[in-house]
Amino acid sequence: MSKTSRSISRRTVLRGLGVAMGLPMLDAMSPVSALAGPAAPKSPVRMAFLFFPNGVNPKTWTPEKTGSEFELGPMLRSMEGVRKDVLVLSNLTNRATDTGDGHYVKDAAFLTGTTIHRTSGSDLNSGGISVDQFAARRIGNLTPLPSLELAVEPVTTGVDTVVGYTRLYGSHISWSSPTTPLAKEINPKLAFDRIFRSKIGERKGQNDDDRSVLDVVSGDAQSLRSRIGRDDRLKLDEYLESVRAVEKRISFEASDRRSQLRDDAEARKEIAKLGGRMDLYQSDPGRHREQKANHTEHARLMLDLIVLAFQTDSTRISSFMFGNAVSGKNFSFLDGVSGGHHEISHHENNPKKLEQYEKISAWHVEQFAYMLDRMRAIREGEKTLLDNSMVLFGSALRDGNSHNPHNLPILLGGRGGGSVASGRHLSYGKDTPLCNLYVSMLDSAGVPVPRFADSTGPLAGLNDPGFKSTPSA
Repeated sequence: MSKTSRSISRRTVLRGLGVAMGLPMLDAMSPVSALAGPAAPKSPVRMAFLFFPNGVNPKTWTPEKTGSEFELGPMLRSMEGVRKDVLVLSNLTNRATDTGDGHYVKDAAFLTGTTIHRTSGSDLNSGGISVDQFAARRIGNLTPLPSLELAVEPVTTGVDTVVGYTRLYGSHISWSSPTTPLAKEINPKLAFDRIFRSKIGERKGQNDDDRSVLDVVSGDAQSLRSRIGRDDRLKLDEYLESVRAVEKRISFEASDRRSQLRDDAEARKEIAKLGGRMDLYQSDPGRHREQKANHTEHARLMLDLIVLAFQTDSTRISSFMFGNAVSGKNFSFLDGVSGGHHEISHHENNPKKLEQYEKISAWHVEQFAYMLDRMRAIREGEKTLLDNSMVLFGSALRDGNSHNPHNLPILLGGRGGGSVASGRHLSYGKDTPLCNLYVSMLDSAGVPVPRFADSTGPLAGLNDPGFKSTPSA
């Protein structure tokens, strides 16, 4: 901290009408001792839970080697730049979900470790609280938002008559109580406002929600700049620029979606006039490139918002759904892929379908690696935001074809504030409870608990570089 810098509170925010912007960790937030000078502020540990539906190609997901020498197969190759920040975890199982058919039993209980109540109505019961909300009950009061739930697909309704479950189950992974799933936000603009706007203000008939939050807090930002040192001013400017960049992307995405809707409507009218088939329109290569840009940008915007929320300590707990259970998202925008995710996941060991399935999973891993890379670039004293976080990425199914909840595809990014020795592939005994990982994550986040759901204790080896993995069966 330079001589011109003054100590400020970690809870300092930039304020304007209807806006309360949290700040990243600054040197000026360090507690000052009369004898020793400024001490490094202790950063909180954050937890994110990223869920993707429909499992993975089970034949090529698991690395052959364990320890730090594990190889990156086709699905994991995009992690090359962050491999030292990731644990690949094998043979973890959500045992309570090994009942019933289909996806809903597995997906709805991905974070609860319980067995859901079978129903085709609205009387949902997950059988337990999810791990993210268990943490939110204990430490959610320390931040403006107890937790943040985001997604890219809206809630689906109706009944899946094939298995007899309401589709509502497949739209949620976060449960504040067994009967209360948390609403998820899929609109980047509304998610942004939830993080940065305290309320929607109106003045002289103008809705301040239409103004950039940076314009609203510009006066407060200038005042803060005069009270902090040079290094903190640079960090503040970088942060504000990152917020502005996300705001611009959200504005462009919203405009692009409105334009897309208009274009779609006009195209459908023209095709109808010509007696054309909509499947030909949907298979247009240009259309697929546009879908890729839209879907990837939508997902990355949501991941960037989680990063901003963590960076500003707006929340320390978040969940994100890349898709609902049985998601039929069309991934034909990927080279070599033709069709929807769920359909392709029922590969029946068809080599062509398995290859496409692999490419869809690789796309999801690429987004995970993108988020970790963004977090790694944000400094918090001598560490990074990623060092002070745990980002779980996984699916509730091993294989979408067999609906297998054993040996789940699970990755853990970050170092949990020093509680995780990353950069390894760890393999455990057959059917080791996934909830053992949750116990360890809760402990690292300052929410120690002896058990969670069907756990048998903390997951061994997370902070032990010499841990000996169990050979895979």
